[in-house]
Amino acid sequence: MKIYNTLTQRKEDFLPLESKHVRMYVCGPTVYSYVHVGNFRGPIFFNFVRNYFEYQGYKVTFVYNYTDIDDKIIKAANDEKISTLELANKYIIEFEKDFKRTGLRPATFNPRVTDHIKEIIELIASIIEHGAGYVVDGEVYCSIEKIKEYGKLSHKNIDELIAGSRVEIGEKKKNPLDFSLWKPAKAGEPFWESPWGKGRPGWHIECSAMAKRYLGETFDIHGGRD
Repeated sequence: MKIYNTLTQRKEDFLPLESKHVRMYVCGPTVYSYVHVGNFRGPIFFNFVRNYFEYQGYKVTFVYNYTDIDDKIIKAANDEKISTLELANKYIIEFEKDFKRTGLRPATFNPRVTDHIKEIIELIASIIEHGAGYVVDGEVYCSIEKIKEYGKLSHKNIDELIAGSRVEIGEKKKNPLDFSLWKPAKAGEPFWESPWGKGRPGWHIECSAMAKRYLGETFDIHGGRD
């Protein structure tokens, strides 16, 4: 079997890290509203991938997450005058109804971000310890300048990315491409305690922590939603 390797940008014979065992992580929905047909491209396609691997005799560990805390969820919960937990539960139920209507098989694991805050905090602490993260007023940023191979997988030129970026007024980043790993909570927002103060995970860290929790330091396939 051949698959496209994003790093090498060519089709290659698929060889899993562990013989006859495929470990696959696919980004799931951010549950702030009802899903549309485009949201099902990921689960439908990667269900086919999982089923085919199993047909070929592989064991497949398939992780498909729910993002149940972020800016959109907080705004939607405020608009509906319910908690973020109630809102997320509501739309997870609706998503799973639609999921069943498609006839798709469930993933091996469906982790939720809010159930893995401990792992997220531990991963952020490790990033800071290794010098690739810094704290400003309770917010933790990832420093891309400390990551020598940043952009390697996406084949993006860092200088071009910097030239095309902008820093919003009030931002405290050292580099406009640095991104938030931990966001301090604003008044009235849900929060969790952390070494950097009350806050919540940033967008880029959650899947890394959950993938590590269920699949280990490395795994075979990472799938996006689009």
